[in-house]
Amino acid sequence: LGFKVNSGEYKLMGLAPYGDSKSEQVKEFVHTIKSKLIDIKEDGSLWLNQKYFKYAYGLKMVSDEKWERLFGMKKRDGESELEQEHCNLGMAIQIVTEEIVIAMAREVKKLTGSNNLCLAGGVALNCVANGKLINEGIFENVYIQPAAGDAGGALGAALAAHHIFHNKERTPESPDSMSGAYLGPEYSDMDIELTARKFKAVYKKYDDFSELAKITAVHLSKGNAIGWFQGRMEFGPRALGNRSIIGDARNKEMQKKLNLKIKYRESFRPFAPSVLAEDCSEYFDYNGDSPYMLIVQPVQERRREALPENYHSLPLKEKLYINRSDIPAITHIDYSARIQTVHKNTNSRYWEVINAFKDLTGYGLVVNTSFNVRGEPIVCTPEDAYRCLMRTEMDFLVMGNYFFDKKEQLDWTESDNWREEFVLD
Repeated sequence: LGFKVNSGEYKLMGLAPYGDSKSEQVKEFVHTIKSKLIDIKEDGSLWLNQKYFKYAYGLKMVSDEKWERLFGMKKRDGESELEQEHCNLGMAIQIVTEEIVIAMAREVKKLTGSNNLCLAGGVALNCVANGKLINEGIFENVYIQPAAGDAGGALGAALAAHHIFHNKERTPESPDSMSGAYLGPEYSDMDIELTARKFKAVYKKYDDFSELAKITAVHLSKGNAIGWFQGRMEFGPRALGNRSIIGDARNKEMQKKLNLKIKYRESFRPFAPSVLAEDCSEYFDYNGDSPYMLIVQPVQERRREALPENYHSLPLKEKLYINRSDIPAITHIDYSARIQTVHKNTNSRYWEVINAFKDLTGYGLVVNTSFNVRGEPIVCTPEDAYRCLMRTEMDFLVMGNYFFDKKEQLDWTESDNWREEFVLD
């Protein structure tokens, strides 16, 4: 599919719903995967056919030539057009992944009898599989560590040392001890003002944050994209309202604007909603918590719009921007959304701006995407945030109690090509 190993797995997850579930090709791909690539046991354990993989002895994950022969298609160049066969293969891979995850979960339940399941590891970032697992009802409670990929290993090592080697007693807290995953660096008003001084930035400081939240909500309702920089940075791969770019989920053009003019990334990739926790079931067929944006659930049926009769025969690009609900910016092609529930006691400022937007529009949710452009890390410092504002077509930036209007800033020029600083993901 042309996506990078240890980088593009989430793209495959986002591409999968563009496959045609009724097509013979998807069924054939599923059969090929299960008969040639992977042997799945009844308990969910699996055996990979090493004939098709190179990671055990080489510098590549797979043998391209063998995979091309196996699936009957050439390896896609990473930046070339996606065809329906790519979407169908993505769907087949996702189907098999979900089957394995659910089979493993059933075996764990059988072996332990526990009502609780904790997930970690890179596959636990597959939000679609997580949602399917929860909906199976195998466990009463499913907890997914927010930095479930390799970064979470550092947390696990620290906890192991604390509890195993230092014999410290475990003290479970509700909902957990992660502080909303807001565990990274934090910057003061002085840091923000020094950044503004360095770039001769124009800004307005609000003493009353409630006033700033209301002004931000007004700009969101007018179709603007706003950089939102508050408090401690998130730990893990998801922006959860402290290093986020936010927009109006009702806006039909918001997905295109964020993908093409701000994130500079592939247009097929969906965006996630941040929804007030108390309003979650108003928009989604789900009434639980998802504070770390690691669960995909369906948009409420009553909010959906019917698709055109010729939908499945349309080219991928035409499918992208067909309205599917009254919150089109966060409704994926299969009527799903990767939900973040926002709790007032965990992130009061983010909750307040979404609540102000609700007071204004009647909708208690916004689009939330990470505050960065494609290939770059999420912004950490005030300087990172201001640079991102000026390098993109973002409209406003809110840092702490400081408000920056892009139109009021000085012209931005850079001597080097900043887009070449980081390799595209």
